[in-house]
Amino acid sequence: MTRRLHMFDLGGQVAIVTGAASGLGLAIAEVLLEAGATVAMVDSNGGALALAVQSLRDSGLTGVLESVADVSKEEAVGALFDDIAATLRAPDIVFANAGVSAGRGFVVEGGQLQNVEIDNWQRVLDINLSGVMLTMRAAARVMKPLKRGRIIVTASIAGLRAEALSGYAYVASKAAVINLVRQAAIELAPHGVLVNAIAPGPFATEINGGRLKLPESAERMRTYIPLGRIATADEIKGVALLLASGASSYITGAIIPVDGGASAR
Repeated sequence: MTRRLHMFDLGGQVAIVTGAASGLGLAIAEVLLEAGATVAMVDSNGGALALAVQSLRDSGLTGVLESVADVSKEEAVGALFDDIAATLRAPDIVFANAGVSAGRGFVVEGGQLQNVEIDNWQRVLDINLSGVMLTMRAAARVMKPLKRGRIIVTASIAGLRAEALSGYAYVASKAAVINLVRQAAIELAPHGVLVNAIAPGPFATEINGGRLKLPESAERMRTYIPLGRIATADEIKGVALLLASGASSYITGAIIPVDGGASAR
């Protein structure tokens, strides 16, 4: 690696990425591997995870492990971090990326406030908020004594403003996650642990049933985006590598939109 790019070199570092079987999590895992890190890919869908890991190995990226875990379960997250520490060592980088859609926003029939189903509300908060908190908590426990580390959370621009196309539980969970990141960044800064969030806009992934991969949905959404298009998963890689690497040594408590300019409106 050239001297100019040395700050992005992750050689010798250990990373954990949750929700890594597809979409943004898979893209994040891939760029960390490309930068030299050893990556533990985590997902609750064991079949999809195995396929994703094999695909990366087939492309020549060998420093990858797989772990099936439900991040909304306290015991599962604790066991995950214990296993990674025993197999490799304490992680240098943790991406709390796992998340789910809440379904329709209020501009779609059935998505209005009076139709919010409590079971679905709780499921989304368990994964998108409690799952992130549990992952961050486990990371903080191992990183604080070492006086180093990077925790990166996948939030959303739906947590920065009202988002009529997103379900109530989703916007609530992402708004809460954003302040969780800011709170943790202040606490952990004296310990050398940096905590930041990426706030994606519309990406063509499998979330929400892969809605934005459908031409009619993508066409409707792109009219709200200054760049005039939906992002591909690979377009998360640049900011993910920035926040995971030495290039972000003076960045903490930041919420970085990756949204084609949508939040600038």
